[in-house]
Amino acid sequence: MSHHTKSKGDLGVLKAQVDLFEQGYTVCMPLTEHAPFDLVAYKNGRFLRVQVKYRSLAPNGVLQLKFASSWSDARGSYTVPIDKNLVDLYCVYCPHTDECYYIEPGSFGSNVSLRVETPKNGQSKGINFAADYRRVP
Repeated sequence: MSHHTKSKGDLGVLKAQVDLFEQGYTVCMPLTEHAPFDLVAYKNGRFLRVQVKYRSLAPNGVLQLKFASSWSDARGSYTVPIDKNLVDLYCVYCPHTDECYYIEPGSFGSNVSLRVETPKNGQSKGINFAADYRRVP
């Protein structure tokens, strides 16, 4: 199924809302598009600011996530690192698996790779398997 970029983002946010609800969270939505997060998840007195990303699976079976914000205007395209103090959690929605994966940005450097498919060489050391990130930490 083909989607426009903004539609992909909307689908990712919707999938995150459902998944978080199924994990027992109350989901709150900001009244602006200019917040550094897409939604807030609340459970047991704890609020989490969640940034949602829609990511397709790469041919090698990996989901790539850069902790950066990108945009374009008439003068060009821009990418800047995110302020990890403004987001508690990333939710990565993958349409190929129809699953959400939850990542704490402070636990990684400037990017992270989640492996959905087992490597052909069977390696497991040093690999972030996507299945290990299915639940909110």
